[in-house]
Order: sequence, then structure tokens, then C-alpha cells
Amino acid sequence: MLPYLLTTLSLPLFVSCSLPILTFPGPYSAPRSFQLQEEIIGSKFYDAFNFETFKDPTHGRVNYVGQDVARGNNLTYASDSKFFMRADSTNVVKSGSRGRDSIRISSKQSYNDSVVVLELTHMPTGCGTWPAFWTVGRGVKWPQGGEIDIIEGINNQAFNLASLHTSPGCNMTVTPRTMTGVAESDECDGKKNNNQGCGVRFGDGSYGQGFNTGEGGWYAMRRTEEGISVWFWARSDFSVPKDVCYGEGGSVQPEFWGPPIADFPANNCDMRSHFGSHIIVFDLTFCGDWAGNEYPSSGCPGTCVDFVDNNPKAFVEAYWEIDSLRTYV
Repeated sequence: MLPYLLTTLSLPLFVSCSLPILTFPGPYSAPRSFQLQEEIIGSKFYDAFNFETFKDPTHGRVNYVGQDVARGNNLTYASDSKFFMRADSTNVVKSGSRGRDSIRISSKQSYNDSVVVLELTHMPTGCGTWPAFWTVGRGVKWPQGGEIDIIEGINNQAFNLASLHTSPGCNMTVTPRTMTGVAESDECDGKKNNNQGCGVRFGDGSYGQGFNTGEGGWYAMRRTEEGISVWFWARSDFSVPKDVCYGEGGSVQPEFWGPPIADFPANNCDMRSHFGSHIIVFDLTFCGDWAGNEYPSSGCPGTCVDFVDNNPKAFVEAYWEIDSLRTYV
């Protein structure tokens, strides 16, 4: 359950980090080093991110609230080492409202070629939920500028699904792809296949209750003109590179991390034309285009909207507990 007072914050039971694994993408490629641009911890999130209050574009049963309301209602708070965002788990939703109070934040800084490292202890989970940690084009009409979903899932899903959504002309039909995950789809065009995107399935424990039971871990995403890659290390994983785990040295070298779980090479997708300047987004919506459509087959009770509206205590686990977010360029 989400700690209600900062004095009850929990600490990880253990942290394990390893020496890097040396791998090279090609016979003549030198490892590229990305330099630390920003480390965001605790209350720094309030300065680094905007709280969005617009209507959910994915048609969720959600009411995104601004920073003042969120802080006043204890939907977000921070310590020196933690940042929390959560959904309301107290009130029944009124029928004429947008939906359950929740939070969507977007970074003030935008990024092109970069590496993003997120250390996370807890992610939202439960029936009706649809949380995501992602990047998207700033100031352009979607899907122009592209979208990179680093963490995404719905309801009681046990695995993460990392995906790209783009304008026409991007696919992942190239084989083989250097990754340990399983490709779910290879068409990235956001206007095709009901906006499924080109997704890669991670293993169980990378998302939801299993992730939280294991006290989380680290997600990392690298974006260059050569492609996009996503890694995940559980808290108990002894192969976590030290530059990921501790941020040592003020730089990261992803070539030393071993193969990613999700690999999106540029062979059939020109990265420069499909991905522009991106902001970083955390959000938690409910039902909507994905979680709502899949709700009848999820094993969850009743209908999605009715469940979200009338069962506030079902959302005590619908919160983000973030240890740190580091960006490298």
C-alpha cells in the first residue's frame, strides 16, 4: 500500500550492481559515451515537470489535476530521495465528471539523441489502470514526431510492453533483431492496426504486481539515429551495470550493458524523419482506448468505468514511487 506519510518510506532490501559487459554493435564501432545532463530526485520533479490538466486524449475515465490540487490532496509528495504520484483512492467518482483524479506530468526539457535511466520502486497496478512512462514529440500533431513507450501496460498485466508509434513508413520487419524480448508486432505506423504500434514484450515481473513485489528496478532507453533500445534490470538482478545503478562517473556507455530487451533498429525506419525533439511523460489513466477495450477479457469484475467510478479503495496500489530519473546526451 502507498505510504501516506513520508516517515513511512520503505528502503530497498538490497541493491546489486555489476561490472559492465563489453559488447559492440559492429566490428569497427567504438563505444559511445553519453554525458549526464540532469538528475531528478525527490522534489526536483516539481521544477522539472509540468502537471497537465487537459482531457485525456486516450479517452480514459480520468481527471488530470494540476500541481496545486495534487499536492493539496496528497496525490503527490516528495522526500529527499523519493517522488510519489498517485490516483485518488478515497472518493466515488461523480457521474458527470471526467473521471478519477490522477496525474500526468511532462518534462520541461526536451531531448533528441539521448539515454534516459529511471530507477523505480513501484508502478501503478490493478484493474482498470493504464500507466505509462514514455516520450513524445513536442508541439507537433501526433503521430508526427513519434512516440516511444518505455513502460506501458493495463489492468493486471504481468509484463511490460515497449513500443514505437510513428508516422507512415516505419516498420521492424528486419531480422534478426539483437534483443532478448519477443516482438508482438512490426508495424509502427500509428494509423494502422488500431494504433497497436511495433511492440516488444518483456518477461513477467517487468510490470505490475510482480515488479512491485520485487521492489522494482531500473529501466533505460537509448535513442540515436541508429535505432532505439530499451533495457530492464530487476532490483535483484546482479547484472545491473554500475553506471545504471549508481550513476557513477557522470556518463553511461550502453554498449557495455549487454543486449537490450527491446531493439528497434533504423533499417526500415529513418529515425531522423520519424522522431523529433521529445519530452518525457509519466501518466496514469483508467479504461480508455486500451485498458477499457481489453477489460472484458482481463478477469476484472463488472465494467471498467463502473469499477473505476465506484471502487476507490481498489486504487491504493495505483501509484508511482520514483527513486530517480537521469538523462544523458
